[in-house]
Amino acid sequence: MIDLAPFRDPRAARALISAISEATGAASAPLTFMEICGTHTMAIHQHGIRSLLPESIRLISGPGCPVCVTPIAYVDHALALARRPRTLIATFGDLARVPGSIGSLQEEKARGADIRIVYSPLDAVALARKNADREVVFLGVGFETTTPTIAGAILEAQRLGLTNCSVLSANKTMPAPMAALTADPDLAIDGYLCPAHVATVIGAEGFRSLAENYRIPCVITGFEPLDILQGLLMLTRQAKAGEARVEIQYSRFVRPEGNAKAREIMARVFEPCAADWRGIGLIPESGLRIRDDLADFDAARKLPVIVEPAREQTGCRCGEILKGKLAPRECPLFRAVCTPESPVGACMVSSEGACAAAYKYGD
Repeated sequence: MIDLAPFRDPRAARALISAISEATGAASAPLTFMEICGTHTMAIHQHGIRSLLPESIRLISGPGCPVCVTPIAYVDHALALARRPRTLIATFGDLARVPGSIGSLQEEKARGADIRIVYSPLDAVALARKNADREVVFLGVGFETTTPTIAGAILEAQRLGLTNCSVLSANKTMPAPMAALTADPDLAIDGYLCPAHVATVIGAEGFRSLAENYRIPCVITGFEPLDILQGLLMLTRQAKAGEARVEIQYSRFVRPEGNAKAREIMARVFEPCAADWRGIGLIPESGLRIRDDLADFDAARKLPVIVEPAREQTGCRCGEILKGKLAPRECPLFRAVCTPESPVGACMVSSEGACAAAYKYGD
């Protein structure tokens, strides 16, 4: 067990904040850094990091919450599957509350659909074994962090010879959306706090092309207050020196090469494809589809259903918030209509969403 007290030391925090201020110098405009991880977003709000930073640093949140970037069309597809006879939907808890065009999975459950909250993709495999007369569909949402576990569950279902188990995949990969945001002139991002959970799988090498091709600093950062402040200091020094490389602040868990075994399991089951990101749109090679030789485990191909064109929620500004163009408080629905108890958009539903973090902890 790691003792977290040293990573929350107030004196060390003050020293890092002072160093950040000194490193920026007489900046003509604030340096804009974006965190690309929902856990970072929650930690930054929880510890009041933004309020501690000098005016020379502007910190914005990006599309780091997998539930938040899942488009409404996917939720609608899941709802259509839930309405099929003798179909059981297995999903992580956050996704059940995300609104689709009409209603959510939670509301569909209240109307009688068999929707189970699970904590691992292997739970869906276990459900398929216990319910041989039902089709069990796992809702596969996540980045590289959770994708290997979903791939492992599919391989386990194949090993067991299960014919009633499938996955509706909305798995996505970094850093393709980071490249898309970097190219957006309205954002003018000066550096990234890279997602540490993703980095444990893809390593620093996974972000190298982003740093080199777009000349943008990247730092893989941990989740404690001193981790985040040290990561911001490393970004500031790179930006001020005109450098663009990938640095690892979170060296106690992240290796340059990442986790080769996890990537191997992913590659056995999934292949790259274009993916739709809420607020950003279609990004080539940013999604993962189940390979053709495992099509029997692909719910989208195995279980055809009619899905009506998606309808966005009126007034919801999740798209701009996910791109860092708006802060949660700038959405007209925030707190007034959209709350954790009655969410309008995905950013308020997920425990990693920017709106949920701002609602819970403030700015």
